[in-house]
Amino acid sequence: MSKPIENRYEFVLLFDVRNGNPNGDPDGGNLPRIDPETGHGITTDVCLKRKVRNYVELLHEDSYPNSIYIKEKAILAERRKPAYASVEEVKDKSEKVSKARIWMCRNFFDVRAFGAVMSTKVNDCGQVRGPIQLSFSRSIDPVVPLVATITRMAVETTKEAEKQSGDNRTMGKKAYIPYGLYRVHGFISAPLAKQTEFSEEDLKLFWQALMNMFEHDHSASRGEMAAQKLIVFKHDSELGTAPAQNLFALVKTERIDKEKPPRSISDYRITVDTESAPQGVEVIAML
Repeated sequence: MSKPIENRYEFVLLFDVRNGNPNGDPDGGNLPRIDPETGHGITTDVCLKRKVRNYVELLHEDSYPNSIYIKEKAILAERRKPAYASVEEVKDKSEKVSKARIWMCRNFFDVRAFGAVMSTKVNDCGQVRGPIQLSFSRSIDPVVPLVATITRMAVETTKEAEKQSGDNRTMGKKAYIPYGLYRVHGFISAPLAKQTEFSEEDLKLFWQALMNMFEHDHSASRGEMAAQKLIVFKHDSELGTAPAQNLFALVKTERIDKEKPPRSISDYRITVDTESAPQGVEVIAML
């Protein structure tokens, strides 16, 4: 494994969606999530972490050391079994858990990056606090959740066909927003990276995943989603030299024509005030 990262990072990711549902709310009929007081769209941190995991899994075909622990339909106790097999000769319980936790960090990218709770009765590997944390995403402007009625021109069974009259069409609904530009803030801790052995190679893979995660996640329900801007703030030390909120304030997004609703990224002006960046912080535009 490469040595852990030695610098603190923050980043701003801007991504957009056109005629799609970026993150449906299961408690709200799978409608796009919104702030009910302002109407701004919201996506959860878990939503984006899932897409990062999927990209890394696709790229590395679930192979160590970049396997994915939290994968779709995974039986987590079974995913931890190799970790316990590697320390089966260790008798002391706490030492066994500690070494199994290290094994999990070294072999699963998402455990190194995001952490995991693995302290269960079967194959206990303890808990890991990951160096990468994401905020909820929030749309720059209020979004308008809509529902489109759709039809299916076929039926599943003969019995279903007998119950219907006419042309056997089945009605359904699809929730979407016409357009939304979302902003998410991220934080990467070098001290926590030491604990999970999150390396420079891992960081490079993470940036790659952020920029490409939507390219292999297209579906009819999500419409057109794309990463539009990725601005990274690299500190010259482990602990950093400036508050994160001051760095985020350097990235400004303004709608060009406030008289009409936005429908594309070209309706916005995005600026990064690099000249006001504090000493000891490098501003890197990756997208």
